[in-house]
Amino acid sequence: MPAFPLAAAILLLSAFAGSVHAASVSSVEITGLDEEMEENVRTSLSLVDAIGSEVTWRRLAYMMRAAGDETREALEPFGYYSPRIVVERVRGGERGVVLDTAAQEEQEASDSAAATAQAVREAGSTARAAGDAQAPVSVVITVEPGEPVRVRRADIAILGDGHDDRYLQEELDDFIPREGSILDHSAYESSKTRISRRLAERGYFDADFSARRVAVTRAEQAADIELVWTSGERYDMGPTRFVQAPTEVVDPALLERLVYWNEGEYYHQGRLDRLRTSLTRLDYFSRIDITPRPEDAIDGEVPVDVALTPAKRDVYTAGLSYGTDSGPGIRLGQERRYVNRRGHKALWQLDYARKRKTLSLQYRIPAFRWLDGWYTVGLQAADEQTDYIDTRRVEFAASRSGQYSRNLNLVASMHALRERWAYEYEDDGDPSTPALYRYATFTYPSLRATYVDLDDTLFPRSGYSGSLMLRGGVEGAGSEASFFQAHARAHWYLGFGESDRLILRGEWGRTETDALVDMPPSLRFYAGGDGSIRGYEWREVGPRVVDADDDGFALGARHVVTASAEYEHYFGGGPWGMAAFVDTGSAFDGSPELRTGVGVGLRWQTPVGPLRLDIARGLDDPDSPFTLHLNIGTNL
Repeated sequence: MPAFPLAAAILLLSAFAGSVHAASVSSVEITGLDEEMEENVRTSLSLVDAIGSEVTWRRLAYMMRAAGDETREALEPFGYYSPRIVVERVRGGERGVVLDTAAQEEQEASDSAAATAQAVREAGSTARAAGDAQAPVSVVITVEPGEPVRVRRADIAILGDGHDDRYLQEELDDFIPREGSILDHSAYESSKTRISRRLAERGYFDADFSARRVAVTRAEQAADIELVWTSGERYDMGPTRFVQAPTEVVDPALLERLVYWNEGEYYHQGRLDRLRTSLTRLDYFSRIDITPRPEDAIDGEVPVDVALTPAKRDVYTAGLSYGTDSGPGIRLGQERRYVNRRGHKALWQLDYARKRKTLSLQYRIPAFRWLDGWYTVGLQAADEQTDYIDTRRVEFAASRSGQYSRNLNLVASMHALRERWAYEYEDDGDPSTPALYRYATFTYPSLRATYVDLDDTLFPRSGYSGSLMLRGGVEGAGSEASFFQAHARAHWYLGFGESDRLILRGEWGRTETDALVDMPPSLRFYAGGDGSIRGYEWREVGPRVVDADDDGFALGARHVVTASAEYEHYFGGGPWGMAAFVDTGSAFDGSPELRTGVGVGLRWQTPVGPLRLDIARGLDDPDSPFTLHLNIGTNL
């Protein structure tokens, strides 16, 4: 700017600053942009920071003209480098243009300074004419983004050993923005950071940029990207050292079995992430720090330090419970995370309610030939005396579990079951007549497979999970009847946008036996209630008997099939949301008589998964018109 116009502008600004009263900005309105761009502009404007504060007219005029540069710079990350920006002042019912970048581009710098001084002069005149020096000023900024800058050429490459890494090549192929697309700075930075992180994850610790340039030609609305990494050599896995402090609670040799790779194999961060998962599932430690040390690598092998802080040895649980069938009760339990240095675990748990009681004992021994595997022996005793059944059950189970692959977990077990039961509807009401008890003993093997492939196990928005259980026994070989059962469950999660998801659920079970009457209640299928068919009470759907009071009670069925569709919407992305759902299915012996329930629910995202409160109604003349269901956590 020439010296004389600059000095003139300063003198004019100084003269009017003393004669014009202070002003205040009441609001700043931005039009012509989408929500994301508008928010970025708003956070960049000094005018917005001045809302509600008194400023001099000289300062206000400066901020209104500076709003042009601030708005343009806020739009550049979205690829818009040449927008038209009009800034208007609204005060006392009068509206005036302070800045129009289309006209400003035709002015000389001296004219721009003069315009600033003129804005101050007009503002002071308006204030005096209005006779209210404290009347607030509103600012309206209208933006025409114009044509975006597009990527004309993108040279993205990795030199060195990483050039032939197919996984890194996939990352390069997925780099955005691509040629011909809008120059989105956030997408560019995200892609650049992702590839740099991927290089480190795959052991290229010496990787660095050899070229990093984005050249924008505004006149041609074009951008050229040059981004090149030099990967250097890939490192390998070195020795892994476990340190337990302040005390060593388990034998380090036990933990070393979780290291499923060999020294000298290629380095990958995923190996360490999998080790962390295994250590977390052990539940021995309250804190786990895994640190690779490439700076201490010897012959290209990276040592790994694992620092472990032991958790409390015992976990105690206590609580109150209430169920419409079981009545009021208490829950007590204790788990010993590590019984000895070999990492054994033990627990007991008692659920004691007025009509239903359960005692569970369990002992587990690490079995790490498969990752996260256990040998488990357990004993459970149950006593249930409700309005329709009197049953007692003792079951012993011994199992071997393990993570067969990243997504698949297998459990093979052997069960020994002794059960006694009698239905209350068969009671003749004579206290001297003994109850008509039935007895059953079954010894059988079982195989259970669980598959989980979800983006987030606490709140999945993409993926699916399922389980398949197979079990069967042979008459005369520890069982009173021959039978075979298959039971499958599946969940599919599909997210929409940031706030919605669809959950589909299915269940199928089948029993092959010639002696269903000999099958105890615990080996039969049921439908109804939470996780099954909402709108119906627990075990309400399926074969039933009716007592003298016309109350119906479930007997259990040979087969079961259920399905559900649920749509959830979270307000503003969470944590609160609503759901609508429809469930259908049946437990049956011959042909299914499907029952359908519909309802709505309240959702709340918690650190342990969503809390779900549902109210539902059955559509097929259910005994109870409405049912209420409360649950927490994710069903996998």
